[in-house]
Amino acid sequence: MPSTTRPSEVGEPLEPLPKEFAAFMRPELPGLMKEIGAEVTRAYPVYGRLLNGPNAEPIRQGLEQALYAFVDRVADPGKNAVLRDELLRKFGRVEAYEGRELDTLQGAYRLGARIALRRAKAVGQQYRLSPALILAFADALFAYVDELEQISREGYVEVQSRAFSEVPARRRRLLHLILAAPPLPQALPGLCEAAAWHPPADVTMVALRPPVPEHLEAGLADDVLFDLDIPQPHLLIPGPLTSERLAMLDAALAGAHAVVGLTVPLAQAADSIRWARRVLQLIDEGVVADTPLARCEDHLVTLWLLSDPALVTHLAAGELAPIDRLPASRRDRLVETLRVHISTRAPAEQVGEMLGVHAQTVRYRLRNLDVLLGERLADPDHRFAMEASLRALHLLARGTGM
Repeated sequence: MPSTTRPSEVGEPLEPLPKEFAAFMRPELPGLMKEIGAEVTRAYPVYGRLLNGPNAEPIRQGLEQALYAFVDRVADPGKNAVLRDELLRKFGRVEAYEGRELDTLQGAYRLGARIALRRAKAVGQQYRLSPALILAFADALFAYVDELEQISREGYVEVQSRAFSEVPARRRRLLHLILAAPPLPQALPGLCEAAAWHPPADVTMVALRPPVPEHLEAGLADDVLFDLDIPQPHLLIPGPLTSERLAMLDAALAGAHAVVGLTVPLAQAADSIRWARRVLQLIDEGVVADTPLARCEDHLVTLWLLSDPALVTHLAAGELAPIDRLPASRRDRLVETLRVHISTRAPAEQVGEMLGVHAQTVRYRLRNLDVLLGERLADPDHRFAMEASLRALHLLARGTGM
């Protein structure tokens, strides 16, 4: 929307927005986020690539924070927006790293505002709100967009004003391109030459848990690519994690937590960092044990089983449907017995030791399971599906503390 159509007093709404308006708008936010995402990626395809790349989650978090912070400001004008501001600054940094002018990001912000205003008008009609209130909303909304643009500009200027030499700046740009949606750009050899970096056949990605220690960069080898100023900082180590590389990483981290991804061909670097970040998430959720330096290769089965928790839940519901009709306490005992029995193939005595019950109790439960599940236990496909879903549910329960 051109600025000439807006009131001259930027940031000064025509009238205060009532707090009830936040209650009207909050239920609209999830759907509004999806609509804005679809419209922005259609109008600006470059953001479609970013939303499908390794930094998709922090981008979505930034959009969510921007929307919810606006509604929160209506409901609670004094509410802190520190997280929103940091994410918006990182949006500006990304634009600088990607070599774009801020016009693209500003256009996306304003497009999002127009979509939000369209939704607000629909809400206004639904609740019969006054035209003056919607006008005040529009004025406040576009003043808010000015604020978002200013905060993002701070991050943009910060990157541009840093005293980086040409080679480190080019290496950061190169890392962004390597982790973008495949395939690798045809100009990669020339970019590598300009960045004074020899492209290896294989790479090992490392996901870092922020905040990153200030000394970390100084401890890295010259050929390690890194991006430490984004919501999900990471490293690219050429080749496998040899003992020498591991010693370098340990010294550089100095107790900070990280997850080492799998060693993969250069073209699959985005997969390696995606898996590493997923393990970092599982550590935060309590599913995977927390260690200063975890490795994806130690948790491949967990990564696979929990690649789609919602699907696992549906799979388990189908396979265990005959048991689900039982009272909760009996169902839980049978499910746990089935999990241990089917995953260990151990005799009743050993299963009893694992569960802390008598072997005869285990045999009784197994007879009940045989009656309830019938041929499913004998069918290889059903048995495999049951084992996989039971293992996954056990991992999920560990994360929730159930």
